[in-house]
Amino acid sequence: MMTDNSSVARPAVVYEKRGDVALAIIDHPPVNALSLAVRKGLLEALDSAARDDGVRAVVILCRGKTFVAGADIKEFGRPMEPPFFGEVIDRLDAFAKPVIAAIHGNALGGGLELALACHWRIAAPSARVGLPEVKLGTLPGAGGTQRLPRLVGLELALKMIVEGRPIGAAEALKNGAIDAIASGDLEADAIAFAREALSRENPLRRARDVTVAPDPILFERAEADARKRQRGAEAPLKCIEAVRLATELPFDEAAKREYALCIALLQSPQSKALRHIFAAEREVAKPPAAMAGAAPRPVKTAAVIGPGVMGAGIAICLLDAGFPVSLLGRSSASLESARARIGKIYDSGVTRGTLTAEQKADRLGRLKTTQSYDDLGDADLIIEAVDEDMAVKREVFRALDRVAKRGAVIATNTSFLDVDALARETGRPGDVAGMHFFNPANVMRLLENVRGAQTSDDVAATLMDVGKRLGKTSVLIGACEGFVGNRMLSKRSREALFMMEEGATPWRIDKALYDFGFPLGPHALADMAGLDIVLATRRARYDRLTPRERACDIIEQLVARGRLGQKSGAGYYKYDANRKSSPDPEVEQLLRDHAKARGIVPRAFDDAEIVERCVYAMVNEGAKLIEEGVVRRPHEIDIVWTHGFGFPAHKGGPMFYADQIGLPRVRDALRRYATTVGAEYFEPSPLIVRLADKGAGFYSNG
Repeated sequence: MMTDNSSVARPAVVYEKRGDVALAIIDHPPVNALSLAVRKGLLEALDSAARDDGVRAVVILCRGKTFVAGADIKEFGRPMEPPFFGEVIDRLDAFAKPVIAAIHGNALGGGLELALACHWRIAAPSARVGLPEVKLGTLPGAGGTQRLPRLVGLELALKMIVEGRPIGAAEALKNGAIDAIASGDLEADAIAFAREALSRENPLRRARDVTVAPDPILFERAEADARKRQRGAEAPLKCIEAVRLATELPFDEAAKREYALCIALLQSPQSKALRHIFAAEREVAKPPAAMAGAAPRPVKTAAVIGPGVMGAGIAICLLDAGFPVSLLGRSSASLESARARIGKIYDSGVTRGTLTAEQKADRLGRLKTTQSYDDLGDADLIIEAVDEDMAVKREVFRALDRVAKRGAVIATNTSFLDVDALARETGRPGDVAGMHFFNPANVMRLLENVRGAQTSDDVAATLMDVGKRLGKTSVLIGACEGFVGNRMLSKRSREALFMMEEGATPWRIDKALYDFGFPLGPHALADMAGLDIVLATRRARYDRLTPRERACDIIEQLVARGRLGQKSGAGYYKYDANRKSSPDPEVEQLLRDHAKARGIVPRAFDDAEIVERCVYAMVNEGAKLIEEGVVRRPHEIDIVWTHGFGFPAHKGGPMFYADQIGLPRVRDALRRYATTVGAEYFEPSPLIVRLADKGAGFYSNG
């Protein structure tokens, strides 16, 4: 009879000895997170080392690709079982024999707090250390805000904790976060370091024993910077408060206050929202069950059609990921302009130090430009990025069908147009899909991968694989007008236009949504994009607009007056030579005249109505996307909006936000606006009504 040993759980922490040095080896894939098993194992290892008179020092190291990469995210939001992480930290801090942390990969969050509680730290040259808890809406709660400032100083500690910025081994050594960089095998070097530490005058060097002088000006500057750069977020300011405690209180008292701040933040709506986004990013990367077995097609070479701003940005994404790229344009002038634009962006990278001259030369060397479709015959992936004109795009897809090799993936970067209609221009609709990049493509993380009605499973898998290789946050969605982001955005834009008709100024609307947490209001954003571009999109959709939407021709009136936005010095706002905006009385008069001509009596608006009409209209459309099967889950919507459209991440995305405030409240508001604005705009989706009626949400069953 055979015995299945696979069911025997291996220990999360292995205790071994190398002469007079004990090793506590954490082996808990995939990232050695600080789970219950790891916490127990570490305490047991320390107990063994304490009892053994032959052990003079302890080295904590990890197997696998990384040191402890942080807390176990699965334990967030639920009661933890003892031993708690704080017990491990206290035991390390008080341990009577030197403890050395041997770091490789990432020591982040609780991983770095573990290392900081040790007496010494040695790291591999490629290691990184950091305290990114602020990105989850909380702060280090196991002494991180107390020990790090004592080792690296206030200024760097504030940057690392308040911004969540990790640093590499060289910077960590220079500033005191680590004590040595391994020159060879990390385990062997750590053991040698431990023995050398035993000979030092103070082998038990504890961060708690270092004092930190107060610096009111530095803290004041940090607070002002956090309010500006991380607007609306609570955790950065609480991080600063916790670090300040290191300068004001004894260590133990400050550590208790730090822990209390951490727990309070963990229970806050913002932390729940940010942890939701963290988990949602991982969820959207998983393939649907129906295509779980589909393997992506090999993609070694790529082509981009259209050398404009978007096409050049997509080419940069592909070049950065190591692909040879052919860029097709109609004229040599447009191609030369695109190559110059790409070169300028790479020059900027070299100047900033994010790119070497050799890397720039390699990337530009892999870029070929052409005016002939025949030169695209060997490409594994072809991305069309020409103007949003259906006739032009149809022509492109007919040409691609003639020249693209069998098995090539053909994708359109359209924002609104019908992917299935473009697929029908080819004899291979299964090979056609959408890859909607966001402008600037080489900067924005979001990629909407659009699966058409006939897109094959392996093509959908290929889109997601390429997105990962490009370093994008990719979301796989179904085909519909505007996909997820722009379809929902069109509802927000509609309400912003309607409210201007009814008496709200552009800057009044923009301020309400800015205060809600968006980086820009819709009108400032439109001015930045160019009102002529916005108008072109409106005209492309004109046949599908309602009579009121057609009659709300404010954009047409602005463009007719030459007000194109920032580029013309005037749009919704007027702009000075530095493109600084200010309200314009001419626009107020235009809106008064428009309302009078339409027979609309202007009225006052408060922030609540502005936010509700804009945000709830988006939520309602998101619910329809779920009902129609365009998205599988609300996660996709929240990721699209937080990563591509500036929805405040600390509110969790529109669908999570709706759950937080309660779908009954959303349903009732939608019904109220359905009577005042129009049922065709605000009738609650059946999904919202069903969920609200039973006290459930998009993410809960009530």
